[in-house]
Amino acid sequence: MPVVHAPSRILRIVVLAALLGGCSSIDRLRTIGEQPPLSPIENPTTAPGYKPVQMPMPMPQPASYNPNSLWRNGSRAFFKDQRAHQVGDILTVKVKIDDKASVENETQRRRKANDKAAVDDFLGKTALPGLIKAQVPSTLLSTDSTTSTEGKGTTDRKDEVFTNIAGVVTQVLPNGNLVLEGRQEVRVNFEVRELVVAGVVRPEDIESDNTIDSTKIAQARIAYGGRGQLTDMQQPRYGQQVMDILLPF
Repeated sequence: MPVVHAPSRILRIVVLAALLGGCSSIDRLRTIGEQPPLSPIENPTTAPGYKPVQMPMPMPQPASYNPNSLWRNGSRAFFKDQRAHQVGDILTVKVKIDDKASVENETQRRRKANDKAAVDDFLGKTALPGLIKAQVPSTLLSTDSTTSTEGKGTTDRKDEVFTNIAGVVTQVLPNGNLVLEGRQEVRVNFEVRELVVAGVVRPEDIESDNTIDSTKIAQARIAYGGRGQLTDMQQPRYGQQVMDILLPF
């Protein structure tokens, strides 16, 4: 039987744990003592998992021109409009998230049931026939059940995010709406803060300074998070996460 030395066994366990943890663990080992790297600037349409947005569209309307007129129907300004209107244009999103929710629920449920079955006589006799010679029991079946349930839940949540992020128009839908996607990363010491905004906007909702409120973005996807040493310390270890998923209690 081969003998496995303790250091070799420990090394195998460490390698196995790194493989189970995925590429993130290997990347963290590579950047020990260094700041977390920023993501490279890439084309959002070439990112893995990117899918063009498809939504119900109205019938296309032919453009109409008025003779001897400098104004064209459908134009938003007499002079050239500097607001985003085509693929590659930059649009600034003013993220305004101020959500507050306070919910309190309380439920109480109680139920009590009593069942009793009795026989006064058996075919007109108070005693059972045959060799038993026993009296007819006055109670054949008696049940008593009580159920009590009490539940109480309280939710008190408040989220506030106020910032600006510039996004890029990645697609123009047939009805003129713009598909926007923006990503911002800020590194402070050893922590990277990420802000991602995506959705569909109407050109009419874009303000004159080429900005738009996040409340006017349809199918909005806004994510605010981070990665780095502080985030790693706040996250439970891989083993604890696996046990939390697998254990039924």
